[in-house]
Amino acid sequence: MMRMMLLIIRMKVPSEKRMELSQTIASLIVSIRTQKGCERCDFCQSMEDENELCLLGEWDTLENLKSHLESEHFRVLRGALNLLEEPCDMTFHTVFNPGGNGGDLRSAHRRSR
Repeated sequence: MMRMMLLIIRMKVPSEKRMELSQTIASLIVSIRTQKGCERCDFCQSMEDENELCLLGEWDTLENLKSHLESEHFRVLRGALNLLEEPCDMTFHTVFNPGGNGGDLRSAHRRSR
């Protein structure tokens, strides 16, 4: 059974700070993608509200996700999140894929920052 850890960070940024935050996150993405266990790291913007941003990370193990959360890259990201209008929504998911047949069972843990 394959298991993957997902980290989803949803952010609402003031329009005058959007470019600054976006540039900071974009500069971190390349380094985050090279961290041990990072399967994917995407930075997205809502089509409905350009001030709503999302960072999606996929990690191969909980241990590697925890290492990322304790990394210098994540500390820089947390500092940049001080530009937000309101606390970001940080959600952790554990995704199981039994046998690769498309039937996923999900368990979610939510925490706001």
